[in-house]
Amino acid sequence: MNPEPPAASDASKAVTPRFLREQYESGATVDELVAASGLSYGTVLNRLHDAGTVMRTSWQTRRMRQNPQARQRLAARLRTLYEQHGATLTELAAAAGETRRGARRLLIEAGGTVRTTQQTQRMRAAARAAERHKVALSLRARYEAGATVPDLAKEHSYSIATVYRLLHQAGTPMRPQHNHGPARDARKRP
Repeated sequence: MNPEPPAASDASKAVTPRFLREQYESGATVDELVAASGLSYGTVLNRLHDAGTVMRTSWQTRRMRQNPQARQRLAARLRTLYEQHGATLTELAAAAGETRRGARRLLIEAGGTVRTTQQTQRMRAAARAAERHKVALSLRARYEAGATVPDLAKEHSYSIATVYRLLHQAGTPMRPQHNHGPARDARKRP
């Protein structure tokens, strides 16, 4: 003889698959439905399945619950960082508190286009070149005002060779070098 199954409580009978589906589709999570209904996790999943519910992933639930205006502002900020400041997806993820995939999704939502690694490297190299050109021009101005190459190197924590290279890149007319050592005697030939 088989034992009889336990009698279902009135509360669990009232929680129909349709009711659970409506609650789930309005944004409730399975855990919240379990807590509210007193049913087991598996029972809630089975009833949702019986009702033909399309299940969400956790990120879809988070996205659904987010304030749409806040999400749009965040996406726009990430796009600005990405396009105007050359940030990478990893940097965007850190700024947004998201994963790289989440940051990429936000960027695309804001109308941004994802760059290749090579495009990012070229963009950053161009930004470094522009910054280096500014430094070269400021070194040129200081050099033409009378500063020496060793002084400029010490002031900017560059090597003397780097200062010479930057001055050359800026098209600086160089002063003649001075020989500060002892005077050399010209060799006399017999």
